[in-house]
Amino acid sequence: MPRFEYTAIDKDNKKVSGVLESSSTAVASQTLTHRSLKPISIKLLKGSGDSILAKIGFGGKNKKIKIRDMVVFTRQLATMINAGVPLVRSLATLQNQTENKFLKKHIGEITKEVEGGTSFADALEKHPTVFSPIYINMVRAGEAGGILDDILKKLAAQQEKDSKIRGKFKSALTYPAILLSITLIVFLVLMVFVMPKIGNIIKDLAGPDAKMPQLTQVMLGISSFIITKWYVVIIIFVVIGYLLKKYIKTPAGRLKKDQILLRMPVIKTIVKKVAIARFARIFASLLSAGVAVVDCINITSKAIGNAVIENELTEAAKAVTNGQQLSEPLAESKVFPPIVAQMMAVGEETGKTDEILLKVADFYEEEVDVMVDSLSSILEPIMIVVMGTMVGLIAASVIGPISNLSNQI
Repeated sequence: MPRFEYTAIDKDNKKVSGVLESSSTAVASQTLTHRSLKPISIKLLKGSGDSILAKIGFGGKNKKIKIRDMVVFTRQLATMINAGVPLVRSLATLQNQTENKFLKKHIGEITKEVEGGTSFADALEKHPTVFSPIYINMVRAGEAGGILDDILKKLAAQQEKDSKIRGKFKSALTYPAILLSITLIVFLVLMVFVMPKIGNIIKDLAGPDAKMPQLTQVMLGISSFIITKWYVVIIIFVVIGYLLKKYIKTPAGRLKKDQILLRMPVIKTIVKKVAIARFARIFASLLSAGVAVVDCINITSKAIGNAVIENELTEAAKAVTNGQQLSEPLAESKVFPPIVAQMMAVGEETGKTDEILLKVADFYEEEVDVMVDSLSSILEPIMIVVMGTMVGLIAASVIGPISNLSNQI
């Protein structure tokens, strides 16, 4: 972790200096403030940042922590707190038994911060790469209401639900992805090894001045370009991939990507249902934890994972701030179906919004399961058609000139 050299003023107005480890300058400043020190300057020590390997993804603080590890940590922490074990002792115990060394490191830092008097939620907030805003805000609500163990159980359940949906989606896309990969490999093999030989044979039979069909000329041109300019092809794909990835990370790019997803056949239905299920479950959990409605909307909107829906919920939060019920802007939504607004209205009238939204979440999660299970059967014929089209183009480009030759003979 990066090390920072700091200069600060203590309670007695004396200047003090030292070195501390922190994930960023902002977090280092917060740490000093919690120590009752007023920061004057904070400088990153040379050579203390992440290594080159860490920056490109091999190790370092941004190493991905599996959802399963987070679920186990959250559930075990909830059990220990429910049993009456103090928070610091619970964290220390979990740090010792956690197998993931990156999560272990973060837990150790959080334990030290909590020991120093920082609240659990504030300590988690200093580790945004591990703990999401939802996690942090629910923990904060649990601490305020004295129901931290219940909140942690709900968090673990939410993480398991998300992991289950993500896992099913990946497994459904595995076979189509394999088919697509095989299709591309077959196409490249035909274009690099087969097409040039067939082109030479046709030229030998028809003569160098023979005019070939347009399709054959195009396929031979593509084959020649791939063989002679293969490095250009690789550079083009790498540059396009890099620029596309960079563009998607921008707000405009993310919005455009999500708009496209919401227009794609089949995919748009799955995206909407996943978003609704996630919204209903997270909103219900936050609401039952005592978080204010507007805060629930704002926090949940960022956890949906879709910029279009996030914008709709942001506008809904403004409407709620102006005195409307949440069901009113949801009824005018282009994404949320009428049933969600109606269920929300019933919850608002009966005061059981969280219970009703959990039922909505269960319903849409079942719908997602059914659709994801059938996704493979929908995509498989599409991939087969794509494969057949690529091979068919090459076959047609070969059969065309051969047919012309036979007619001339």
